[in-house]
Amino acid sequence: MKVKRNTLLLLACLVWSVAGINILRIGLKAYPSYLTGLNLLLSVLFFALFQKLVFGRLVKKHTARIRSYVEERHFFLKFFDGKAFAVMAVMMSGGIGLRLSGLAPERFIAVFYTGLGASLLLAGLLFGRNFRRAAYAAWALGNNTEDKGE
Repeated sequence: MKVKRNTLLLLACLVWSVAGINILRIGLKAYPSYLTGLNLLLSVLFFALFQKLVFGRLVKKHTARIRSYVEERHFFLKFFDGKAFAVMAVMMSGGIGLRLSGLAPERFIAVFYTGLGASLLLAGLLFGRNFRRAAYAAWALGNNTEDKGE
């Protein structure tokens, strides 16, 4: 199934937002017993680190790649490349395995997952912003190039 180039940004928005909401929900569900200033600070630190070093870069890289496509329509899974899908699979498998194994204490789940989930959600929202900007630019270009009968 092929979709328009800008729709790839919307798909990335949806995928990363859903992932972020799910991880954030797990973290927040575990948080009430561990709600302290230090834990909140650690969650913010994890959020900032993931946003700066991983997801912020990922959003920029994949938005630039999608915008550079010459053809208008692409296979719907091309919102990410193979490496990004591998990273996502490893992160999901690792997170599920960590929780099921019981190796990570509930406090870690609360603090880490809250920061990670918030960063994932922000990445999704940034893809959404990039989709909105691209859609507006396409709309504006279409309105400026039409023959207005003059």
